[in-house]
Amino acid sequence: MSNPQISSMENNENGATEINTRENIESGTTDHEATTITTEHKGPDPNSWLPVTASREAKWWYSTFHNVTAMVGAGVLGLPFAMSQLGWIPGTIGIFLSWLITFYSLWQLVELHEVVPGRRFDRYPELGQYAFGEKLGYWIIMPQQTLVQVASTIVYNVTGGKSLKKFVDLVIPCLSNIKQTYFILMFICVQFVLSQTPNFNALKGVSLLAALMSFCYSMVAFVASTVRGSQHHPTSYGVRSHTTAGIIFNALNGIGTIAFAYAGHSVVLEIQATIPSTPQNPSKKPCGKRMIFISLEKPRWLIAAANLMVFFHVIGSYQVFAMPVFDMIESYLVLRRNFTPGRPLRLIARSAFVDSMHHVAGHPQTKEMEFSLVRIMVN
Repeated sequence: MSNPQISSMENNENGATEINTRENIESGTTDHEATTITTEHKGPDPNSWLPVTASREAKWWYSTFHNVTAMVGAGVLGLPFAMSQLGWIPGTIGIFLSWLITFYSLWQLVELHEVVPGRRFDRYPELGQYAFGEKLGYWIIMPQQTLVQVASTIVYNVTGGKSLKKFVDLVIPCLSNIKQTYFILMFICVQFVLSQTPNFNALKGVSLLAALMSFCYSMVAFVASTVRGSQHHPTSYGVRSHTTAGIIFNALNGIGTIAFAYAGHSVVLEIQATIPSTPQNPSKKPCGKRMIFISLEKPRWLIAAANLMVFFHVIGSYQVFAMPVFDMIESYLVLRRNFTPGRPLRLIARSAFVDSMHHVAGHPQTKEMEFSLVRIMVN
């Protein structure tokens, strides 16, 4: 999907609007300062309607909800497994380094959001264009960001369906013969409704619930692992494998699991764009506050509750990662294809995306590739 990157826009006295469009890229503009062009845009300012910039009245705790939902994902449930593959010392070092890299890189993004006085980089590709030039910066950032967000929504489809099925299997055993596909469909139906949420600020309630659920199931995993560990005393806390190939494979798998557990970079600028900003109180100040902030079967009630928590969490995570994609699709349709902004466009565009992600998630090969990841998180 080609996406016209839209910079911060203000109507001038002639009614012209500054819009950073694909024409910049196609013309080969590379001057870092010349990041916008002036063009006539009839109708309302697109930034007043697009989901990322439609509302800039967010409180700092709204962004906290969104970022906790994006960062503390179901991947944290795989950390004990990663520790068992790496060993205690390497595993602890790996988790600490991953946290340190995540914190530092997020801090950099928050600081760079308004690195140019009077301008806000509301979308990740816009910052890439400023750093590397219009054409190169766009194509360095956009494919990677889109890949992460689209892949995340696909994984959340399967994770949500598996979590809901696990909950039903444990609570209502007589329904255990229902195929997982139907539970994924239930998850998708919820996403069809929530995808019509106009912007990030309107999503704050869903993100709050998802953030609470991520905290709760993380505590469940911690307590359950502690209790089981107290009853089992292995003779060694080293790596699980005893062959060179096995150790290498487990190490790579463990590092990948740890890296997956820390996310959120691909949406941090879009979330920060919802916070009001003034020269006296730039958005990085309230945004900085937010930064400071399973093979088990028994006991059945606890594992059932944990899986239900994961289900509610990934509902919110799906929307947080999908919102920038909605913004990209709608900006392309409005600015490049001259569609009229409104509910019909939102309904058709977003529903089409949700439906396409469902078809990809339901593909047998997709399920096979996701099996090991989802098994670690919600078995």
